[in-house]
Amino acid sequence: MLNYIIRRALQIPLVLFVLSLIIVGLMQLLSPQQRAAAFITSDKQIEHLDQIIEKYHLDEGFIVQYKLWAKEVLHGNLGFSRISKEPVTATVRKKLPASTELALSAFIPIVLMGIWLGTLAATHRDGLLDQVLRVVAIIGWSLPTFVVAIWLVAWVYGGLGWFGIGRLPNSLLIDLATGNFHPHTGMFTIDGILNGRLDVTWAALVRLVLPATALVIVVSAGIMRVMRSSMLDELGKDYVRTARAKGLPEGRVVYKHARRNALIPVITMAGPMLGRMIGGIVVIELIFNFPGLGEWAAKAALQLDMNTLLAFVLLIGLIMATVNLLVDIAYVVVDPRIRYE
Repeated sequence: MLNYIIRRALQIPLVLFVLSLIIVGLMQLLSPQQRAAAFITSDKQIEHLDQIIEKYHLDEGFIVQYKLWAKEVLHGNLGFSRISKEPVTATVRKKLPASTELALSAFIPIVLMGIWLGTLAATHRDGLLDQVLRVVAIIGWSLPTFVVAIWLVAWVYGGLGWFGIGRLPNSLLIDLATGNFHPHTGMFTIDGILNGRLDVTWAALVRLVLPATALVIVVSAGIMRVMRSSMLDELGKDYVRTARAKGLPEGRVVYKHARRNALIPVITMAGPMLGRMIGGIVVIELIFNFPGLGEWAAKAALQLDMNTLLAFVLLIGLIMATVNLLVDIAYVVVDPRIRYE
């Protein structure tokens, strides 16, 4: 198992290398003048595009440009972000905690809701509850994330005035900027506790409700459908009938034996689920004015900020490759029959 994990971990740099080749290659479709815009750090430089093109060899071939880019990356330089007006690495450090906080606040409810509702639907097969949950799952999985987010903003925040948008109220942000508040992790829900500011933690949790709910509605619906199908398959197998014939309580048969085996297809879905979740975070952060990596990348795409987009894509590639490795490890935890040699 350890050898397998090491081999898979060593594949991650290869994945990032191939991904970088694709992205830098796609950038060659832009004109040298468009690529030069990524290196502009002030308005005065707009008049000197030709000098920028010459300095960074933007009029030369793909191989030359990739070598120059890779050399800078290996030295920890991902370029300058025109959107945030600072180096890309500095912006990633600032905005990653916000996106991480949002992702974590949605991921746990997504998994728990999807598994619980899928199990509930399977154990009430063809009943009224099953029919209702199936309709809800189809609607939830069919709706685009941005539609759900806009509805929540319009009806819950705009209509009822509940919760809020952004990470914290402006008054609290001003208070933190002028007071004695140390950002240990960059996540307000945790830093509020570490600094003894429970009002900050509570305000951050309240602001996470709507964006996290939008993700939960869409993504958990897919998990629920897979879990229901897998659970029905397991409940029809011989070992379940044998367990029932031996007089085991129905709860033990369903939740201890059948559900554990039914989780394997759900784990397989973790990769695509994460991909949809990341795509949803980009849109949701923009709609809810949540200053994370997704909002930053969306604004960069509108202004063709190539350095920002390249860094964002590589970061997502790293996350996806790592998650796929963790999925393979989770197989062994859920099903001891699986072994990697």
